[in-house]
Amino acid sequence: MTDADKPVQTIIIQGITEEGRKFRPSDWAERMGGMLSTFGKDHRIHYSPMLRPISLDGVKCLAVDPALEHENPLVFNQVMDFARRNQLRIVESHDDLSQH
Repeated sequence: MTDADKPVQTIIIQGITEEGRKFRPSDWAERMGGMLSTFGKDHRIHYSPMLRPISLDGVKCLAVDPALEHENPLVFNQVMDFARRNQLRIVESHDDLSQH
């Protein structure tokens, strides 16, 4: 089975514009991930596995579980509209990135 035959595991919104510029503000991914985050008993923020900031090759990214589109379409559409409006690179990953 090739990667193209595998289901999309994660949608990655990269903190790089289509023109190759670094997106600002630098905490954009944490802000977006905060939409579904909670605070634990440890007084720390816990990001949802459906929407969480990650870093890939030194680039801030937002990992979006494709299931979010069905679980919470309002948040999914808001995140994807944000990415499109700001011309951020959107990549579909066929790999499990849950450890990033």
